[in-house]
Amino acid sequence: MDMIFCPLYSGSSGNALFVQYGRTRLLIDAGKPGKTLDEALTMIGVNPDTIDAILITHEHNDHIAGAGVMCRKHHIPVYANEATWRGMEAKFGRIPEGCRRVFDSDGDFYLGDIGVAPFRIPHDAAEPVGYRLWGGGLSISTATDLGHFPRHVRDAVAGSSLVLLESNHDPEMLRMNAHYSSYLKQRILGNHGHLSNEACADALLQLVDTGVRNVILGHLSGENNRPELALSTSEARMEREGIRLGEDLRLDLAWRDHIGSVYTLGEGA
Repeated sequence: MDMIFCPLYSGSSGNALFVQYGRTRLLIDAGKPGKTLDEALTMIGVNPDTIDAILITHEHNDHIAGAGVMCRKHHIPVYANEATWRGMEAKFGRIPEGCRRVFDSDGDFYLGDIGVAPFRIPHDAAEPVGYRLWGGGLSISTATDLGHFPRHVRDAVAGSSLVLLESNHDPEMLRMNAHYSSYLKQRILGNHGHLSNEACADALLQLVDTGVRNVILGHLSGENNRPELALSTSEARMEREGIRLGEDLRLDLAWRDHIGSVYTLGEGA
């Protein structure tokens, strides 16, 4: 059985990822307006009424903006840890009975055909998590909104069939950005902020060592990065280290402002 993944949107203006295995369909985050998410799902051939659950990584608005609307309109259960629920409940609106689901960030669980393994990430939120989703011998992991790439995150996603990895900003572009305050710049550059292109390349090397062969670079900044720069930074680093692109590693991009590719992973992935 195949595992299907589509980064509907990935970036500081909104995040939503679609995953399917067997009869189970999930969203990781819902950070765009509900109407936008409905349209995106329809464009990839998915009826929004068939989404079984929304998994929330953390309470920042670019990850939850449309979650309340999607929950109420389609009666989709929303899963988050208790600290994240406390952080987002006031902005979430009315929660239909039975749709507020709480998990332990250190415990795995099942949603239909998909195994869910949350793991803690270093970001400036209440209790942020990434996810590794399992289907048979396949797994898809999300590792975005990271101030740095610690060993426990590497271990949590090691050997995944596909990883969405943050390549948020170019540090020089960020430092030169006149629209950002010094506080905001320091927040992004800090240990609980976001991965730079160079830090992403460092993390990518570690992932390749664990057997990861498919990586999508995501959560790119609209002001402090360019897609071609994010991709070329990682590609150049891989080539310097003797990693053959297209053979040892396949790299792609997720997009801030339009729907990404649909990836179909078979057991040989």
